[in-house]
Amino acid sequence: MVGRLIRRGTAAAALIVAAQLTALPTAPVSANVTYTDNGTIPTVNGRAHQLTVDSAFMGKVRVDVIRASATGTAPTLYLLDGTGARNDQPASTWLLRTDVDTFTNGKNVNIVMPVGGGGTLYTDWQKPDPTLGTLKWETFLTEELRPIIDSDFGGNGTNAIAGLSAGGMAAAAIASRRPELYKAVGSYSTCLLMSNPVGQAIVRGSVISRGGNPDNMWGPVTDPDWVAHDPTTTAHLNALRGKPIYISVGSGIPGPADLTFNPLYSYPTDLSGAIAQEQGARDCTRLVQAKFKANNVPATFKFNTIGTHSWPYWQDALHDSWPVLSRGLGLTTTPTPPSTSGS
Repeated sequence: MVGRLIRRGTAAAALIVAAQLTALPTAPVSANVTYTDNGTIPTVNGRAHQLTVDSAFMGKVRVDVIRASATGTAPTLYLLDGTGARNDQPASTWLLRTDVDTFTNGKNVNIVMPVGGGGTLYTDWQKPDPTLGTLKWETFLTEELRPIIDSDFGGNGTNAIAGLSAGGMAAAAIASRRPELYKAVGSYSTCLLMSNPVGQAIVRGSVISRGGNPDNMWGPVTDPDWVAHDPTTTAHLNALRGKPIYISVGSGIPGPADLTFNPLYSYPTDLSGAIAQEQGARDCTRLVQAKFKANNVPATFKFNTIGTHSWPYWQDALHDSWPVLSRGLGLTTTPTPPSTSGS
C-alpha cells in the first residue's frame, strides 16, 4: 500500500507539472490582498484548487485548497509542510505524498495547504533573508489568507492547524500565539521545546539546511523571540489549555514503508538520517509530554513502535489524529477527552 502511495505521489507530481491551469479573474479581498484561482489541480478526486495570493508582505504565495463542497460553509484545517518543501514544487507535499484528498472526501472540512515554505518555520522573520527572502508567514496565514478562505471558499470561522516536523513546530507555535483562531492542534514528528538548546539546534538546523540564516528569523539564541515562539512555555501552554491537541512521533525503527524510502520533498533525504531524526524527535517529545503533564494541560500523545522521519508515517498521523482534530472543528461530539498519556 505504501509503495502504491509513493508511486501515486510521483505520478501526481508529473500530472500537475504538465497541467495547463486556466487562471480565473483576480478577486480582491482587501485593499492589500488579492488572489488568483489557478484552477483545479489534477488529484484523485479533482477537488483541489491552487491559489496564487498576492501577499502585501511576501509577494506571490501559492496555496492549495480542498473545499468541502461547492456550496455551504465548513470548518477549515490548515496543514503545514516540513523542511523539505520547496517553493518551486508543483503543489503542497501533503497533496503530492499523502491521500489527504481522498481521506477528507465527505468529511465536510476545508483543507488549506501552503506550497513550499521549507526552512522558514512559517513564522514572521525579524529581517529579510538573502536566500529565503522576506518572510511574514504567521501574518500571512492568520491575517491575509484566513479571510480569503472564510469569504470565498466557505470557511465558517472555525479552524484547526497541524503540521509535520518543522511544520508541526510552526502549527503549535502559531496556535499558542493566536489561540482565538485555532480550536485544535496537530503536531507530528517534531520537537516543541523550541527555546531550549536542543530545540534551538533543531530549528536552526532546519533553517540552515535551506540556506537561510536563523539569526534573521528570531535573532541569536539569547533573543527573547525564541521564547515568544515556544509553545511549551507556561504562558503558551495555558493558551492551549482546553483545545484538542494531538502530538505523535515514531520510534526511529524502520517499518515496511521504509523498504521503498522516497526522499521526494523530505528532510533528511536518506534513511539513516530519517531514523536518527525521528529518534531525536521521540526523545524530545517525551520531555514535551512531561511539560504538558506538569502544567496539567491535557493532550493526546502517541508514541508509535515503528516509524522514521518520512511521509508515509505522516499520512498515518493525519489519519490517527482526525478524531482529535475533528472534535475541535466541531465535526464530532465524541466524548472521549484528550489525555497526557501515551505509549
